[in-house]
Amino acid sequence: MIKSMTGYGKSDIQTNDKVISIEIKSLNSKYLDVGMRLPSCLRSKELELRKMIGASLVRGKIDLLITINHLKDSDSNHLNKAVIRSYMDELKTISNADEVALLKIAVRFPDVLAGVEVSFTPEEWKVIEEGVSSVIAQLNQYRVDEGISIQKDLKTRVGHIYNLLLKMSEIAPERQVLFKNKLRKKVEELQIAIDDNRFEQELIYYIEKIDINEEEVRLANHLNYFEETLDVKSDENGKKLNFIAQEIGREINTLGSKSNHAVMQQCVVQMKEELEKIKEQTLNIL
Repeated sequence: MIKSMTGYGKSDIQTNDKVISIEIKSLNSKYLDVGMRLPSCLRSKELELRKMIGASLVRGKIDLLITINHLKDSDSNHLNKAVIRSYMDELKTISNADEVALLKIAVRFPDVLAGVEVSFTPEEWKVIEEGVSSVIAQLNQYRVDEGISIQKDLKTRVGHIYNLLLKMSEIAPERQVLFKNKLRKKVEELQIAIDDNRFEQELIYYIEKIDINEEEVRLANHLNYFEETLDVKSDENGKKLNFIAQEIGREINTLGSKSNHAVMQQCVVQMKEELEKIKEQTLNIL
């Protein structure tokens, strides 16, 4: 069982006089990277919120947004007349414009709206805590659902690589015969007498150098280990799968260096294409 690092959760909660909106999203990251946008009244609770997120989400670039709005919007903001008048007086020292023109300019400056300070009671904090737990649970379920899709895709791609490996195994004996015949033909073209025993010894030496049996066994083992790891129930399989994918890549590269055969080289290219897509997917796994 694997989980994606991508996820999303949202909840809107209404109390007697407030609407509390909680939104959380997660993207890929090597580490836990938590960003928060909170109302000033919740700044004192930031550490508690970080602990809640870290305990449940483990890794990823996490963004938490909480907004608290009064139900009566008309009461939430009003014009800060003293600030506007101060701006207009300052503008008069550098401009001969009339009051209307000065007002249009002044209202664009900062702090012209005075907001009603938002606060919360212990009961409302309990509601916020429950809301954050709810959106974290939503995000985790999103991760699980996407993880199922990723797992299916990865198993399909691993299966493709395994089938290509079987194809290479079938070709390998034929390749050795072709190599032997090609080498003997080259020797015959030289029109020199050779010792058959010595020729066979040299032939065995070169065939051993291009033999891919060890790479086939190791690659098959890595592919099996990758699939086994996909099925392990863990919240942190991504790094391990990425490491196994690197080992798979090493064996494929070695096969490529030994595959002096057109069809086998085509198999290696296709293996590499599948592996690149596997690596991209493992970066999105928790």
